[in-house]
Amino acid sequence: MGLLLTFWIAAAELTADASVLPQPWMLLGPFAEALASGALPYHLGMTLWRVVCAFVPAMAIGAALGFLMGRVPAVDQWLDPWLVVFLNLPALVLIVLCYLWIGLNEAAAILAVVLNKVPNVATILREGARALDPSLGAMAEVYRMRPLARLRHVILPQLAPFIAGAARSGIAVIWKIVLVVEFLGRSSGIGFQIHFYFQLFDVAMVLVYALSFIGVMLLVEALILQPSERRVRRWRTA
Repeated sequence: MGLLLTFWIAAAELTADASVLPQPWMLLGPFAEALASGALPYHLGMTLWRVVCAFVPAMAIGAALGFLMGRVPAVDQWLDPWLVVFLNLPALVLIVLCYLWIGLNEAAAILAVVLNKVPNVATILREGARALDPSLGAMAEVYRMRPLARLRHVILPQLAPFIAGAARSGIAVIWKIVLVVEFLGRSSGIGFQIHFYFQLFDVAMVLVYALSFIGVMLLVEALILQPSERRVRRWRTA
């Protein structure tokens, strides 16, 4: 972080033009103004709300599809071409199509983000399902464990590291796509504000909103995702 800050200061000094790249301390005034006016908390909250609304269904649908594909060869054979298509389909295309077909509304915005993330989650969980230990499955059969007990005590502990990995990569991808969705077709959120100040060529405010959201996502990563991933991997080294 210190190296990046040093590079920023040096680059700003070389450009010698605050309208192109302001020094870091020159953002404190615009940041305080956006914070005091309530604009920054409001738009930050809207973006975080969209991230959560897209993250939850993307993880649930992707995990279910990935598990089925990993355990049922017929399902994998049928869905694999679709998975390849959606993995290689540019996010921008899906976003534009959702807006054209559904309209410039929240449903289209959330659906576009979900469709972009589900294939990645499914791919990771498919590998996790394929890696399940057959001896543990045989043990569950011997002890005649009920389906819910088998899911809780045999399957989920083995899938947990893959779910955690999908969640960490999912957050990183989803918030970037959410910003594009807001940039193109919403009237609130960090992406909308970046679009607005881009039209005004206000580099300082673009950086204020972008860095504010990056800071929040780094906190989410450090306080929630990384500890969760360490916790679910603990049983492998116990």
